[in-house]
Amino acid sequence: MRGVFAARYRRAAVAFVHDAVMAALACVLAFALRLGDGVTAYLRDPEFWLVVGIFTAVCAGVFWFMGLYRGIWRYASVQDVIAIVKAVTLSLLIFLPITFLMTRLDAMPRSVLVIAWLLLVVMLAGPRMIYRVFRDRGFQHVLEWGASNRVPVLLVGAGDAADLFIRDTTRDPDSPYEVVGIVDEKGTRVGRRIRGVPVMGDLADVDRVVAALARRGRAPQRFIQTRGMTPEVLRQLLDKAEAHGAQLSRLPNLTDFRDSRTDGRGKVELRPVALEDLLQRPQATLDRNAMRAFIAGRRVLVTGAGGSIGSELARQACEFGAGRLVLLDHSETLLYNVGHELAESFPETDRRSVLADVRSRAAVDGVFAAEQPEVVLHAAAIKHVPLAEDNPPEAALTNVIGTRNVADSCCGHGVAAMVLISTDKAINPTSVMGATKRLAECYAQACDVAERERAKQNGGTTTRFTTVRFGNVLGSAGSVVPLFTRQIQRGGPVTVTHPEMTRYFMTVREAVQLVLQAASLSQLRDDGDDVGKVYVLDMGEPVKIVDLARQMIRLAGLRPDKDIRIEFTGVRAGEKLHEELFHHGEPTVQTAYSGLRLAAARTANVEVLHKAIEELENLALCGAVAEVIEGVHRQVPEFRRSQQRASTAQQRDVVRW
Repeated sequence: MRGVFAARYRRAAVAFVHDAVMAALACVLAFALRLGDGVTAYLRDPEFWLVVGIFTAVCAGVFWFMGLYRGIWRYASVQDVIAIVKAVTLSLLIFLPITFLMTRLDAMPRSVLVIAWLLLVVMLAGPRMIYRVFRDRGFQHVLEWGASNRVPVLLVGAGDAADLFIRDTTRDPDSPYEVVGIVDEKGTRVGRRIRGVPVMGDLADVDRVVAALARRGRAPQRFIQTRGMTPEVLRQLLDKAEAHGAQLSRLPNLTDFRDSRTDGRGKVELRPVALEDLLQRPQATLDRNAMRAFIAGRRVLVTGAGGSIGSELARQACEFGAGRLVLLDHSETLLYNVGHELAESFPETDRRSVLADVRSRAAVDGVFAAEQPEVVLHAAAIKHVPLAEDNPPEAALTNVIGTRNVADSCCGHGVAAMVLISTDKAINPTSVMGATKRLAECYAQACDVAERERAKQNGGTTTRFTTVRFGNVLGSAGSVVPLFTRQIQRGGPVTVTHPEMTRYFMTVREAVQLVLQAASLSQLRDDGDDVGKVYVLDMGEPVKIVDLARQMIRLAGLRPDKDIRIEFTGVRAGEKLHEELFHHGEPTVQTAYSGLRLAAARTANVEVLHKAIEELENLALCGAVAEVIEGVHRQVPEFRRSQQRASTAQQRDVVRW
């Protein structure tokens, strides 16, 4: 912190010395321009240098008093020129009577004062503007004026985006915002100005800054985040905004911000702070080059392509240059929507949409025979816990039988890699959904072990099976975020099942990149250490659902339990209070990528498991609910089905996982 202050005052001192030197030089040049060769005699007169000294001292004092040195040259603008004109004018008005009392101005031509005024304005404003033009490589941002007084806002972050936003609000007479102050989260520009707006403190000073602005009648009604911040800082800022009755918004990315100045729209729209920015951890950053190498030029099949994860997998496959993309889903509407979106966003990608159900062995095998995919990303699943609890045979047919069908077709058609997307609910499952996903994991792991053994014995290439396990995905279809959003929009209440319920969270992009990263890593490994293992993303600490609800209410500019009520409805059948990422019997190892781990889950013989799944299929097709549950339990002995159920009234708007 000491270094920060030292750097700040060093820059301010340099600016102050520059302005003082310019004042002395302007005074001497004014005499030279007025007197010509006659100035030589003045240069030998001690009284002349006394006048120069008085002029310099007065200017230095006025400049210091008016904070001229606090302006950031990087953001010099017309406001700074106006401040310079005022400071120079005041300096001359003070200098004139002082010099008159001391020297009676007998030896000073009166026109020297006018010349000195003009020179000093140019010598102070010129270097600032030249520096700004040099940094911006153009004149487009120099001649800008301040304007309206509307909603007072406090900017958080004293950088380029803050400068652009202030310029936008001051240049546009219809702008609804007036920037009344800036808080610099780094603390390096405190005490300085951007376009005349003071940088009033750092994040620790927010309360003091708001109080100071309130005393002037300009208490900010909105805090605006101008650049990226850590989740911890964002949560603190959200707390501060709520405490002062203000909303928290953010500016768009700087590139989008600049584009909006040139695309004819003319205005920059504020955006709400993204919920994922408030995760209690930084978002995972993985190796995109490895993902691209895994996907580029290959024929990729995505099952469940219309869902939240499946559609994002399809987008990422297009971004990474898939040679051909096959989208498979049993929902006509979802399949049409994702196909239409990809056709618009990635028209160059060779693509086909297939309306089929993974539960049909013949349909799946037909697609594989026709398309000969090289990479299969299996996202098709029944994922909603309450629906699976009410329909165990359907959950078994999709999650278990569907996975078996896809895996068998991968082996039969020489697919290079299959990735199964699983869930943390598969660990010590208490729900039908979690248990069926665990059984699907077992089958994929058993296939992986069998294929690796076959490769050792017979040589050649075989299918590599990769299982990826992660937690709840923010904003996915049917998740808590859209539900909370709807409930907040209609005025509440926001329904949470239990005050202590926690979940692991990740963003859709994180989830998909985890899938592709794990698959690419598995393809590169030849040591056999990952055979039959499960890849898991370290998602930090679990988040309380009630805390998530409160954050969403606050991000909407409302107060939890005051403007929007939170209602606890009771734990539903199949739900656990706390999810787990690893079984206690699964030793874990770190991979080459930070945050990506391997869990050594138990495996079974693929032939034995295949026979058991065939029996389960027959039971499920007959709709034998109790027998299906018992069949799943035999293969997943840790399955302990929760029988807790909420009342019909409670089920109306309960959080779904």
